[in-house]
Amino acid sequence: MSRARQPPLVTGISPNEGISWTKVTIRGENLGTGPTDLIGLTICGHNCLLTAEWMSASKIVCRVGQAKNDKGDIIVTTKSGGKGTSTVSFKLLKPEKIGILDQSAVWVDEMNYYDMRTDRNKGIPPLSLRPANPLGIEIDKGRFPQKDLEALFPGMSADFTSENFSAAWYLIENHSTTSFDQLKTAVVNLKKQANKKNEGSLAYVKGGLSTFFEAQDALSAIHQKLEADGTEKVEGSMTQKLENVLNRASNTADTLFQEVLGRKDKADSTRNALNVLQRFKFLFNLPLNIERNIQKGDYDVVINDYEKAKSLFGKTEVQVFKKYYAEVETRIEALRELLLDKLLETPSTLHDQKRYIRYLSDLHAPGDPAWQCIGAQHQWILQLMHNCKESYVKEQKGNALLHSPMLDLDSDVRPSPIGHLSQTASLKRGGSFQSGRDDAWRYKAPQQVVFVEKLTKLVVSQLPNFWKLWISYVNGSLFSETAERSGQMERSKKNARQRQNDFKKMIQEVMHSLVKLIRGALLPFSLREGESRQYGGWEMKSELSGQWLTHVIQTVRLSSESLTALEIPNDMLQIIQDLILDLRVRCIIVTLQHTAEDIKRLAEKEDWVVDNEGLTSLPSQFEQCIIHSLQSLKTVLDCKPGEASVFQQQKTQEDVCQLSIGIMQVFIDCLEQLSTKPDGDIDTAHLSVDVSSPDLFGSIHEDSSLSSEQRLLIALSNCRYLERHTFLNIAEHFEKHGFQGVEKITQVSMESLKELDQRLFEMYIEFKADPIVGSLEPGIYAGYFDWKDCLVPAGVRNYLKEALVNIIAVHAEVFTISKDLVPRVMSRVVEAVSEELSRLMQCVSSFSKNGALQARLEICALRDTVAIYLTPESNSSFKQALEALPQLSSGTDKKLLEELLNKFKSSMHLQLTCFQASSSAMMKT
Repeated sequence: MSRARQPPLVTGISPNEGISWTKVTIRGENLGTGPTDLIGLTICGHNCLLTAEWMSASKIVCRVGQAKNDKGDIIVTTKSGGKGTSTVSFKLLKPEKIGILDQSAVWVDEMNYYDMRTDRNKGIPPLSLRPANPLGIEIDKGRFPQKDLEALFPGMSADFTSENFSAAWYLIENHSTTSFDQLKTAVVNLKKQANKKNEGSLAYVKGGLSTFFEAQDALSAIHQKLEADGTEKVEGSMTQKLENVLNRASNTADTLFQEVLGRKDKADSTRNALNVLQRFKFLFNLPLNIERNIQKGDYDVVINDYEKAKSLFGKTEVQVFKKYYAEVETRIEALRELLLDKLLETPSTLHDQKRYIRYLSDLHAPGDPAWQCIGAQHQWILQLMHNCKESYVKEQKGNALLHSPMLDLDSDVRPSPIGHLSQTASLKRGGSFQSGRDDAWRYKAPQQVVFVEKLTKLVVSQLPNFWKLWISYVNGSLFSETAERSGQMERSKKNARQRQNDFKKMIQEVMHSLVKLIRGALLPFSLREGESRQYGGWEMKSELSGQWLTHVIQTVRLSSESLTALEIPNDMLQIIQDLILDLRVRCIIVTLQHTAEDIKRLAEKEDWVVDNEGLTSLPSQFEQCIIHSLQSLKTVLDCKPGEASVFQQQKTQEDVCQLSIGIMQVFIDCLEQLSTKPDGDIDTAHLSVDVSSPDLFGSIHEDSSLSSEQRLLIALSNCRYLERHTFLNIAEHFEKHGFQGVEKITQVSMESLKELDQRLFEMYIEFKADPIVGSLEPGIYAGYFDWKDCLVPAGVRNYLKEALVNIIAVHAEVFTISKDLVPRVMSRVVEAVSEELSRLMQCVSSFSKNGALQARLEICALRDTVAIYLTPESNSSFKQALEALPQLSSGTDKKLLEELLNKFKSSMHLQLTCFQASSSAMMKT
């Protein structure tokens, strides 16, 4: 069973004194577990629970009520702890009454003051009740404490308008140091004020006493005469006489006082007219006041005065009022026209537009000024857009006549938004990539680019206010409270709902104009025939580069984001997304086309400097060119929110794939052009030797020129590297950037490269193998040699040694350019030589014993020498050649053959080193 909570204890209150409804903060202990636990709160005996706000177990906030006691405790009661106690108290102060002419920081409501002397309520202004100083002498506030005065006069007040007024308190508080003579003067002043109230009525009575007495005497005489006669005759006679007397008196009075009475009537008429003018001077002065306030621009004052006049005199039947009110209406109508002109005037701010619409609404202008303003703004935005286009088209044509827009380094220029291909560090292959354009150049922005920036800036700056004006029109925030009370706001909202489709068409027209103007400047081929004249007109000498198109795309994207932020429906902005997609596609196409042109010019940069692997800088330049081109397209290829993939259309995929294949093919054609160019067309002025190459590689540059065979070898080495590295790296970059059909691009490019490689290889073999093969037959039969009649072999003949030397020369040339090409070239040369040797052996009709031994010696010497380069084809050729010879029958012949072979290998050991296995091993490392 849980222990009961302690009763609440109030230990502090802030502030600790104040008037009724003062907000106080109560602090203490055990003040409750929550708002529902608090069931009672009294301050000075008044229940404050209704205003209490429970904050925590140690804090409560409330307002002090109208308590009876001036000072008392703060008692908190909770469900969990019961009724609590307090160690502090709160003092309730009486609110200080503010005099009629006293300064106050708050507004004092005018209420019906109670007049104790007449015992009735008077609904009269406070300033007409009592003077601020009823005694009429100087007030000298005393130093007596307020608390002492309250204790001395309990329940009384020093306010002379109060029901509990205490004169003694008033004198002590305001005249404690006043002399006795001054107090006597105050008594005289009070008597004068009392006598003034009856002075007017007493004077009136005094002035008419004689008249009253004469009338009384006349009536008494008539009455006595009637009683004395007592007959009808006398009564009739007296009545007749009385009438005659009265008539004569009236005529005499009219004669005597006609002029006076006339002047009195005229004065009364004038006085009445002046009273009317004074009473209704608001209406009579209103036309002039309206004109003055209109000139000053105080339209709010004019509208307030007009509303007041309309409520007072709108339905009057008095002719003079109707005349002046008609003048007011005439000036108000002129004001309506003025405000409407200002509303439709362009340019104007959104604040002014809302202000003029509100004025026209309060003036009950006919039609719908807000919708008129929206229509005028719509037409103005369209006109601005077309004027912008016309000005830039004229400027472009003017500049074309003055100067070429290529370079203008001295004027205000704009750097390319995407850097041109920059020079990289020394590449791995010993070369360096240099852009086709000098990096120091900065191109002046084309007129189309500047126009698009200006146009989008114009739309982004004007459309938000246009859209906000429509939103204000829809939700009714354009109108004042007067319009809301008159029901005009509801009518406006109804009109807005009916005109939603019209406004949507306005926004769509602005968007269509924006898009078509940009298309006319950048994508004129995408416009219809009838739209070219309205939205085009640009001189398209050359298409914009990919860098400028990328800049334009970024500009349009930023504009689209700004318009999206206005919460314009996406269906209205879809046309901008379509434009961005077309620009992205065009940018990719143009960039790839320009890349192909740049790659075409790479042939001019081939320096024929070969590194250790037999490569020039050309493959690296090609790869870097592709990479830079793709990097420049990164922002174009990336999809922003709401954008579709640039490759979503099948046609785009096919076009990009074909362009990519074309780029690869251009480079392959570049290689073929370089490798097959005649010797006289090669520029050798810039050729140099790579310092990292061994000395034996420098022999090819001794004459500062390259032969056709050497260029073929360099091209073959480059082709080999392209196939194994460059094309695969480029394929990875294509995939990384989201290109479609990369496999097709790679496959077609590889096939084309292999075809080029095979053509160049066959060409080189033809250059090198044909002379060696052609020298075999003349060498064999030199000196009328006959296989049927020859001497005993003494060694390998010279023709074979010459052939081997020529093969060694080929080996040296290939090895100098690229070690990796040696096996391929040498194998093919050996095949050609072995095939020719086999053919020659098979053409011999018969061999003598010595002839067969000589032939076998030379065939075996050649076969053993080039053993590491034998292929199945060359093995087959050597086998066929040996089969064409008679077999050795004796061991003596075999021994002689072996001795001669060893002698040959020993004598040409140095020359045959290149054909040894160690050379091959070194070649493969």
